[in-house]
Amino acid sequence: MTITITTSNVNGIRAAKRKGIEDWAGKHAPDVWCMQEVRAPQDDVDSIFDEFGFEYATAGKIDAPADLHTMNEVCRVKGRAGVGLLTDLEVLDKRYGLPGLSEDVDSGRWIETDVKTPEGYTITVASVYIHAGNTDDPTKMEQKYRFLDTMLARMGALRDEAAHGGKQAVLCGDFNIAHTPLDIKNAKANEKHAGFLPEERAYVDKWLDEYEFVDVMRSLAGDIQGPYTWWSQRGRAFDNNVGWRIDYQFATPELAETARGFVIDKAPTYDKRWSDHAPLTITYEV
Repeated sequence: MTITITTSNVNGIRAAKRKGIEDWAGKHAPDVWCMQEVRAPQDDVDSIFDEFGFEYATAGKIDAPADLHTMNEVCRVKGRAGVGLLTDLEVLDKRYGLPGLSEDVDSGRWIETDVKTPEGYTITVASVYIHAGNTDDPTKMEQKYRFLDTMLARMGALRDEAAHGGKQAVLCGDFNIAHTPLDIKNAKANEKHAGFLPEERAYVDKWLDEYEFVDVMRSLAGDIQGPYTWWSQRGRAFDNNVGWRIDYQFATPELAETARGFVIDKAPTYDKRWSDHAPLTITYEV
């Protein structure tokens, strides 16, 4: 039996709602939906998540709107970050925040849930949003590297649990790093820009090599250019497909081996999309 896991940077969930994100929810209704840059107070998040529950029920994924499991964390810095997660699967546990970080700016960037599939397979799913960084602002780069360094401890724990017969794991989100030149249209021009710095890309190398996580979409797509998940709103970047691949699903090996396909959902025209990121959905047979 298969399940679908989607990750999408919603670029402000209230703005996304005005552009019809609930229609997307009703049409696709992934079994697990990880969101980043929710950027809304709790009352607004609760209200919109309630609407998603209605869409899932209408789609036949759940019996009643209240059956949709939801979790989120609002960033303590108003208007920043914020992550959420919805699932129609059985939820065994929920965890908020990345252990080891206490700065306000680091909040609303990491949540986890343990879900059980209809076949009885238990998976830890994390919704992750990493600082974008800015090479003109040393403080923002320090924040990004601090978060990346702290992630390593949690990733190591997830790897060890999966390797010893415990829960498999998948980290879903906007990681704000294009890993290789295959993941960015204009690699040479961006080598000194945040998001494609050698120091940032080295973290992804470490996740894949030392920590044994799998870039699931890349393993399915092979060594092709792109496909991209984000396009600048400047010029005609979307129309000309001048993009970056910065939205990922990194899974432990056993789970990654069950991946059967992926979709990056691009709308026909840029101005009708509810975010400058396209949702990435991967199907797993678990």
